[in-house]
Amino acid sequence: MDFLWNYIVVFLLILTVVVFVHEFGHYFVARRNGIKVEVFSIGFGPEIWGFNDRSGTRWRLSLLPLGGYVKMFGDADAASVTGDDVPMTEADKAQSFRHKRVGQRAAVVFAGPAANFVFAIVGLALMFMLLGQPVTDPVIGQVHADTAAAQAGLKAGDRIRAVNGRAVDRFQDIQRIVRLEIGQPLELDVERDGDRMMIVAQPRIVERKGLFGDMEKVPVLGISADVNRTTIVRYGPASALWQAVKETGQMVSSTFVGIGQMIAGTRDSDELGGPIRIAKGAGEAAQVGLASVVFYTILLSLNLGLINLFPIPVLDGGHLVFYAFEAILGRPLGEGAQEYGFRIGLFLVLALMVFATRNDIVSLPVWDAVKRLL
Repeated sequence: MDFLWNYIVVFLLILTVVVFVHEFGHYFVARRNGIKVEVFSIGFGPEIWGFNDRSGTRWRLSLLPLGGYVKMFGDADAASVTGDDVPMTEADKAQSFRHKRVGQRAAVVFAGPAANFVFAIVGLALMFMLLGQPVTDPVIGQVHADTAAAQAGLKAGDRIRAVNGRAVDRFQDIQRIVRLEIGQPLELDVERDGDRMMIVAQPRIVERKGLFGDMEKVPVLGISADVNRTTIVRYGPASALWQAVKETGQMVSSTFVGIGQMIAGTRDSDELGGPIRIAKGAGEAAQVGLASVVFYTILLSLNLGLINLFPIPVLDGGHLVFYAFEAILGRPLGEGAQEYGFRIGLFLVLALMVFATRNDIVSLPVWDAVKRLL
């Protein structure tokens, strides 16, 4: 029962919240632009439960809860790839998504990812106000034996002022840099007993076992923080909002750096995960507590918004690219160009999903048992 609740129910609840936020962004801006929304669905496939509101929108829960969509009047499908060929009156055109100005359509499309970002920022701000933000001084509490830090000569009590020329104010900053500077030596500006010195350390890539038994490769420097130097900082509304914006920016920046490293080959592409790994993260968060579940939901919302802005047809970012061409040319791209673009985009998205799911499966211990059996 614990497994069912932590890894299935909590995962579906988190995913439902994130998808609802994304689709509500599309819905809200569409309605503000006078566009009729025919269906607001959480999940795909046959409807399990639903109702019609006063504007005629069908709100529904569908059988397959891995996603959702908003179908607007004038579209033949939920992805807004093709238009409905049914003749329209002028009154119908006034409510049709496809008959709105290009700026209005772009605003509706952009509103989905934007809603995910707003949700993440507001959620972080509320956490910083209500629960506070843990801030740890960048002072080494322990140097672990037989690690890169021990080999480089770091000692307990050392205060790290900068890493690779970047000033650090918190121990959390050091952790973030170590995770991102994978495979690179770290030049540490260290203060020891009032003296400043430069120490170079090369984090080692180690494998550790997750809750599902999957092995994760992570760079490890080999130091721990001084737990007595951690304080909980609570912010007022304005400062909490600003801090949330800064944290969101750092998360987005870290994501782009990680993607660039995968493309360059310096970071293992096995880190890409699909539904199984997301469920694993949800389960880990559920076992820690409610605050961890909320933070994981915020993180997933941020990633959903970011991924949807990638300029790949069938994603929101791909639609925005087409609208940009339409705004520049003064007319939409030809149907053939759009059709081929969406085919390529669909192939790329499906290929990425297959690759990520493959990573999920081969990381499970049962995969090794299957290989031995075969």
